Amino acid sequence: MLSPLSPSGAVVPHSRRDFFRAAAFTVGGLIIARPALAMAQPPERTMVVYKDPNCGCCEEWVAHVRKAGFTVTVRDTADMATVKASLGVPEALGSCHTARIGPYTIEGHVPADLITTLVAEKPAGRGLAVPGMPVGSPGMEQGGRKDRYDVLLFDKAGKTRVYASR
Repeated sequence: MLSPLSPSGAVVPHSRRDFFRAAAFTVGGLIIARPALAMAQPPERTMVVYKDPNCGCCEEWVAHVRKAGFTVTVRDTADMATVKASLGVPEALGSCHTARIGPYTIEGHVPADLITTLVAEKPAGRGLAVPGMPVGSPGMEQGGRKDRYDVLLFDKAGKTRVYASR
């Protein structure tokens, strides 16, 4: 027997048994679909960037990661030392800005494509750093000059390894 329709045209369960059968079917469908939906989600694309309000190269780096498709919230602060310490950035790896994306900290002029790789591969570590401000790194472009630099993966103990060279 067909269930009656509500004024909106939706099927109204005829009995308690019909209601529970429909609910079980819906929950079962969600359980089956959930892994497929999770696999379809893109890697983490939202980050918070902490920077000095007067830093021009930081603004350029923010433009670089936004152009690469990241959603960025900027938090200007004059107390970058406290931010870096709270996010576990070793002093030796310091640069001018610090970002947070998912469980990772990004220190300095790290290229956006490497951030995408980091959040997709999820290696063990605290984050990526480009110490200093190498000429030619994202946000530090100066004409045609491009210095070679390493992007370092660092862990909670401050140990590093080269993640990529540019």
